[in-house]
This record gives sequence, structure tokens and C-alpha cells, in this order.
Amino acid sequence: MKILILDDDLTLSLMLKTWLGKHGYEVRTVVSVAKAKKELEQFDPALIISDLRLPNETGLSLLKWTKQYYPEIVVIMMTSYADISTAVEAIRSGAHDYISKPVDQEELLKKIHSIFTIPPERTRESFALKNSKTDFIVGQSPEYRKVYEHVNLVAPTQLSVFIEGESGVGKEHIARMIHEKSNRADAPFIPIDCGVMNRELSASDFFGHIKGSFTGAISDKRGHFEEANKGTLFLDEVGNLPVDIQIQLLRTLQEQKIKRVGSNREIDVDVRIIVATNEDLEQAVKKGKFRQDLYYRINEFHIRVPSLRECKADIPAFVRHFLILANQEMQKEVTDFDEETLQILQSYHWHGNIRELRNVIFRMVLIAQTQILTKDLLPYNICTK
Repeated sequence: MKILILDDDLTLSLMLKTWLGKHGYEVRTVVSVAKAKKELEQFDPALIISDLRLPNETGLSLLKWTKQYYPEIVVIMMTSYADISTAVEAIRSGAHDYISKPVDQEELLKKIHSIFTIPPERTRESFALKNSKTDFIVGQSPEYRKVYEHVNLVAPTQLSVFIEGESGVGKEHIARMIHEKSNRADAPFIPIDCGVMNRELSASDFFGHIKGSFTGAISDKRGHFEEANKGTLFLDEVGNLPVDIQIQLLRTLQEQKIKRVGSNREIDVDVRIIVATNEDLEQAVKKGKFRQDLYYRINEFHIRVPSLRECKADIPAFVRHFLILANQEMQKEVTDFDEETLQILQSYHWHGNIRELRNVIFRMVLIAQTQILTKDLLPYNICTK
């Protein structure tokens, strides 16, 4: 595993480089934030160990930059006792941990070992964070990097976002990333699957209703727009919306006002819309199944999420990420895959994309009797293709 050390104390840097090198890590050292940014592109480290106090920029500035452009890289901050409050700020900004100076080499080694569950000879593409809570790991292929670049660009704006991609690629995950990086992050994120909405009740679901407005309306109800006020409403499979709801949705987006079913009172709402689909909405517009004016309104910024078969180089990282999640959920201690199984997983044509891959790994962990996953645990359809 590769480690980048940022510190203007050359003696300390050399000491840590020698110590970590003896334990199987590949280490490079830099003395400035500018040089660290250049080294990230060339060296591709899994871990950054950075001092907080530096001559020009602080280690905190590198941390924030790294979390914006390389969110998968783990960062440990080094700090003196007097800078503990700054270390706390670093943790809030995305640092995984901090260590006090003078650095205890054994303590640092334990911290590194506790973060990564895959042996140090693995590269970054072959590990996932032990404490990861998400269902999807950040891909490193050019296709995925482009997606994350677009996420970072559009998140701070108020533009409506149209996410396109096959089923199972993680469109809701991308929508959540946009929400969490926006100035609405503290407000609700409300995901709606338009493909399973009740056609007759969809107006009530979106805009709410008042008591007695229709049979079964036994009390007032807030709709999705009110629930998502000040936040983000994510509409998955938006092409399934009935035309009459499309008309009401367009009006709401233009005027930022809603009326509950059965009411004449307008309610102000401030909601950002992110939509997703795995179908060709342009064709739906041409066929008259989707309103053209609504299509243009929700497509202010377009993001295409690649299929898994377009990014096969990321599969080793994905499978080990899901291995860790499966171990946590099932309280098992499976450690890795054998090489033949990894090759099969990487060569398979994943029609169900990341969702299918996750399901396969969870099934393998569930039925595994050993710490190494082998091809006999794979579903039959994967082994035979």
C-alpha cells in the first residue's frame, strides 16, 4: 500500500518513511501542499499522513482539497498538543484520525492497521475502508472520475439534475452525494420511486391533501414536496409519471408553490429536484409520453452514470468493499477472494451493475465456510460465462 507523508520536518519524514518501509509500505515524502497535490496524481496513495502546521498552506487546506477531488483517500493528521482544537476541526472536515507529536511509531502503525483490513501489499484499487457505511464505493476509472467531477460542479448550485444510467448503477447514490455536498445538506433528502406510485393517489402523494377531499382522506396529509421543503426531492424512474402529474409538477417547479388536493390555499415550497431514469426520455417526449417542457425543466444539468462493464478495473475495489459490508452485517470474518474468483468476477458481464455485484458478494459471504472466497460459491450463471 502507498502512503504519502507531508511534513516540513525532514528528519521526522525520513524516520517515518524508514519505519513504515520496514513494515511493507511504499512511502513518499513532500514538504508542501503544492508538492503534495502533484504527488497525488503521480503516486496515487491510499493514505496521506499530514502535519497540520506548514510554512505556507496548512494541512487542513490539503485535507479539504483531497476530500473534494480524491474522497476515497484516507487522511491522518499530525498535530502538537496545542493544536488539538484544530485536529477536531480536521476530523469534522473528513480526516479519519489524528496523532499527536512527537509521533509514537507503534501507535501510528496500529492506527494504519486498524483502518485497512486488506494486507499492505494491496494497492488502493484492492481495498475498502473498514468502517465504510455506504452501499457504494468511489470508483477510480476515468468514467467514474468524470461523474464525481460533475457532482462537485453542480452540487453547490440550485440547478435541477437529470441522472441517466442503467438499472443498478447507483443513481440514488449519486443523487445523495449531490444533496450532501449542497447547501441543503442539513435539510431532508426524500427519494421517491415513481415506478411504484399509485396512479390514483400520486397527486396526494406529491402535494398532500386535506381531510374529506376524497374517499379515504380521513385527515390532512403533507405531500412529498412539503416533506422535502428546503431540501431535495429525488424522483427515480421519473418517466413513469402520469401526464396529469407531469403538468402539476412543472407548475410547482416554475412557481415553487403547491396546493393540497381539495384545497385552494397555495403553500410556498423551496425544493431542489433531482431525477433519474434508465429509459430514453427524449424518445418518450417524441412519442408524447413525457412533456417536452418538463423534460427541459428537469434537465438543467445532465449526469450519465457508467455501467459496471464500462469500468471493470474498479471491480476488485468494489468486491472488497462489499466484502467488508457483508462481514459487518453477518458478523463473519471472511478475508479475501482467491485470484481465480476475482478474475471471474472481473470478466463477467454485469447486467444488474453494482446492485447485482453487491448481491452476489453478500450471498457468497453468507454461505462461505472458509475465510477465502472461491469460485464454487459463485452463482451458476456467473461461473458458466
